Amino acid sequence: MVDYTEGAGTQYHIGLKPGDVGRYVILPGDPGRCEKIAAYFDDAKFVCQNREYVTYTGTLEGVPVSVVSTGIGGPSASIAMEELANIGADTFIRVGTCGGMDINVLGGDVVIASGAVRMEGTSREYAPIEYPAVANFEITNALVNAAKALGKTYHVGVVQCKDSFYGQHQPAVHPVSHELLSKWDAWLRMGCMASEMESAALFTVAQYRQVRSGTVLLTVANQERANAGLPNEQVHDTTSAIEVAIEALRELIKAEK
Repeated sequence: MVDYTEGAGTQYHIGLKPGDVGRYVILPGDPGRCEKIAAYFDDAKFVCQNREYVTYTGTLEGVPVSVVSTGIGGPSASIAMEELANIGADTFIRVGTCGGMDINVLGGDVVIASGAVRMEGTSREYAPIEYPAVANFEITNALVNAAKALGKTYHVGVVQCKDSFYGQHQPAVHPVSHELLSKWDAWLRMGCMASEMESAALFTVAQYRQVRSGTVLLTVANQERANAGLPNEQVHDTTSAIEVAIEALRELIKAEK
């Protein structure tokens, strides 16, 4: 592969080198959430910003941990995971937002993804569509234990991942409306908990790179509840999902010291 850094010794997109991050990394999509997440670390320090990738590194339980933003969608998330794995990271927790699909998932609830529907493009360039996008078992268990310990309202199950935000929210006006609507109905019938954009790619890349990946999400709202005329509170504060991720990392670190 061509060295696009021209000998700089850093990863081309994230701008990091070995030693800049811990093996445990939290992956928010929004760069603006990195400082908020880093505040939960001990001795957190800003490391780098390049493109959509913002990095802070600190410690939890005396062990180096990092937060690196991925931007929106599978392509940029997969680049982050690939380059972080190149420099020694091997345990990743995506912290983000989602829209509820199951009627029982309310705004403000936490969703822990056990797997993801690969209705996006990035994972198809790693594995045939028949290969499942599945979260790491140890990370998923740690996230569930953390949600219980913190008293969060949580749901565990499959999330749907797509590339078009507006394809989900305004499917009828798109030229492929029939496909979008029929597949959405299929995901609902299959019991999908929520919809988001990154986990399918991250789970698939993690399997390829032989690293661990899990996901915890804040539910912003649930369009199926709105469609059914049910109360549909909107919640935008991601603190609950962040706290679950931090507590899960603590559990993993203690178990693996």
